Amino acid sequence: MNHTVLPKLLPVAFAGSYLDRADHIRSDPDALFALQTAEARLLRLDGLDAVLQDDGALTWGELGEAEPGSEMIFLGLDGKVPCFAEVPPVTPPGGPHASPVNWHAMAVLDPAELAAYGGARSLVSWHCRHRFCAVCGHGTVLAKGGWQRTCINPGCGADHFPRVDPVTIMLVEHQDRALLGRQPRFPEGRYSTLAGFVEPGESVEEAVAREIHEEAGLRVRDVTYVASQPWPFPSSLMIGCHAVADDDAITIDETELEDVRWFTREDVAEALEAIGRGENGKAFGAPPAHAIAHVLMRWWVDPR
Repeated sequence: MNHTVLPKLLPVAFAGSYLDRADHIRSDPDALFALQTAEARLLRLDGLDAVLQDDGALTWGELGEAEPGSEMIFLGLDGKVPCFAEVPPVTPPGGPHASPVNWHAMAVLDPAELAAYGGARSLVSWHCRHRFCAVCGHGTVLAKGGWQRTCINPGCGADHFPRVDPVTIMLVEHQDRALLGRQPRFPEGRYSTLAGFVEPGESVEEAVAREIHEEAGLRVRDVTYVASQPWPFPSSLMIGCHAVADDDAITIDETELEDVRWFTREDVAEALEAIGRGENGKAFGAPPAHAIAHVLMRWWVDPR
């Protein structure tokens, strides 16, 4: 089967923000300062978590509500309204990974608002974890409206930019069956497509082949790109791919995965229908709709 186009009816969570990033403003300190008016909005966060209104929307306040000493990130323009988020002077407690509050936000936020929040969360998290220069160890300060940090050491002055980690996530196919695995931390019955970080000196295609061989002992070919997803926990780019396995003999890397199996197209289709009802399928439990693994499965089941 030749899959080439992602169906238009399959939105990718955390993509599609309504904010204009207005790159031309970032490098102009005077223009940035001029945007910090009473009309400007400040995204309210509880640490790194979204603060939601009763109707499930993001909560925006005024710049004057920021904690004293906070650095201000320019998120972009909502029409003509400038939008900001703050980097608090003290790093919020808790790690950069997803919390129960985040999972709730994914379930209730409008897709465009979820994307706006995801971008802000990634940036705030990065700034909190990069207050010091990786070259010389001196402090850094926010620059270019929050899309850069600069070392304050006159003898160094290194520039640092928000980090995005590329991760391949792939649906592997063999004779009309899909390869899915589960980690011990997954909810009971949950299976998903396999994934792994792209390593230095490696193409996306090579990363797909290596990860599948390492985790399942399979050799794959014909790696093709399907879709991508910004994932702000803390800041990854999930690169969704499809590949074909030469055989079906699985050898599980038990340090990474609890189980890996082949599932039929009917199994996957039924599991996707079940997760829409909040249930596990007869063969397995599918990932929720906000996961790109869910998108890959739907694309494979029905590529229209």
